Amino acid sequence: MQAEELVALVEEIRQQRSECQNVELKEAGKGFPHRIYDTLSSFSNQDMGGVIIFGVGDKPTYNVVGVYDLEDAQKKIMEACNQMEPKVRPLLTVGAVDGKVLLAAEIPGVEYALRPVFYTGAGRLSGSFIRIGDADERMTEYEIYSFEAFRRNMHEELRPVERSVMKLLNQQRMDAYVERVRQERPNLFRNVETTQLLELMEVCENGAYTLAGALVFSQYPQAYYPQLCITAVSLPGVQMGELGDEEERFIDNQRIVGAIPDMIDDAVDFVRRNSRVRTIITEDGRRRDRYEYPLKAVREAIINALIHRDYSRYTEGVPVRIEMYRDRLEIRSSGVPYGGISTKSLGHVRPETRNAALANMLEILQITENRYSGIPTIQRELAEAHMPPAEFAVNHEDFIVRFRNNIYNPPVTVKEKAATAAYGVGRRKKSSKKIQEEQRLLFFCQQPRSSQEIADLYGTSRENIMARFVTPMLHEGRLLRTMPDKPRSPRQRYVIAKNEM
Repeated sequence: MQAEELVALVEEIRQQRSECQNVELKEAGKGFPHRIYDTLSSFSNQDMGGVIIFGVGDKPTYNVVGVYDLEDAQKKIMEACNQMEPKVRPLLTVGAVDGKVLLAAEIPGVEYALRPVFYTGAGRLSGSFIRIGDADERMTEYEIYSFEAFRRNMHEELRPVERSVMKLLNQQRMDAYVERVRQERPNLFRNVETTQLLELMEVCENGAYTLAGALVFSQYPQAYYPQLCITAVSLPGVQMGELGDEEERFIDNQRIVGAIPDMIDDAVDFVRRNSRVRTIITEDGRRRDRYEYPLKAVREAIINALIHRDYSRYTEGVPVRIEMYRDRLEIRSSGVPYGGISTKSLGHVRPETRNAALANMLEILQITENRYSGIPTIQRELAEAHMPPAEFAVNHEDFIVRFRNNIYNPPVTVKEKAATAAYGVGRRKKSSKKIQEEQRLLFFCQQPRSSQEIADLYGTSRENIMARFVTPMLHEGRLLRTMPDKPRSPRQRYVIAKNEM
């Protein structure tokens, strides 16, 4: 960053009156700030990194006060960076606004395998932070574990399970699997006895079945892992809790159990059963039923959720969830994309596989191709059905696949039309789409909502929703905190301002 860029960034922040996902202000007019380790950690733990600007006060004034002592401030920044693990290497820039000296420290994002970056004085569990909007929040134990699992190449699907879970073995599926392994690799396994073959293929380990083996070959693995299943609901509205015309909460509600191959079929059947159907006439005059969602795309999304979810002890109590709303279908599974791959890259790059042994078993059984073709297949099927592309989102510990149907058209009330029109006056720099999205948030926040509820509404992460909408609208006075004196409280909720009603 050049000095001119620093000055321009400060002016932009003062005009917006808001910090953001990758900018943090520290006043530093009377001395070096006490809390800097949290921000050093959170910026290092995000791909984009971040910039800490010393010499500018934060809300509500954003006054330029200057740095108390430039030389001492630079020394203390380096001391703080050296107390991080791994050590942080900032790029320092000096600039001036209104004759007052400012100091910027650019904090680079650390590669995924080296995260989490944490303050050694607090330790890994207490000193690791993540950036959410303009706030630094302590990482959960699971978030820290996710980095560790990738770095140490841990495979939770290979941990042994109790032998009794295999009492209800699907012998026909096991025999077919063993036969196909021998056929595909005759030089390796033709003369190998079955017990040793299963050990080599990681179905078993030291005489006990692995979790992956149980999930594929046991008829009822939920006997010991009751939540490693699928919960599926069909809902009457466009959000959870919205009631139908007869006050019903669910149109259909099913807990899908069994081995993974069986759950896949049952889950696709659930979606088929709860889909609206349109009858079309083909060019040759035949009648054809078209389901609300292409079932081949649905199947691929369910397979991906079951194969690539996190099977660690942290998430074994959380099932895969299928939620059918009137306007969309969502499939949620535990675990962010493995290795920190971005959602924008999915389907375009070859990612590492979280549960390679499980994927290999299902490939041999010809349930999946295991060629990273799932997402391209999903997008192709949706395009052929003249539907929007699938959306992918992450909200800390969950991965979400979202299909939007082309059937639902929400009614626009007179109040919404008037509010949108009024809001557009004097805000011509904002796109109509941005205005509509903000108006959607205002209507949603007529009841106090948490940041997670708002993120779920938009199908994105809390970090993204805070940076894009909540924080700017707080500074505009259009949204209010329910606990203004405790802005970082986990019980914080956001509600529409009275003048926006």
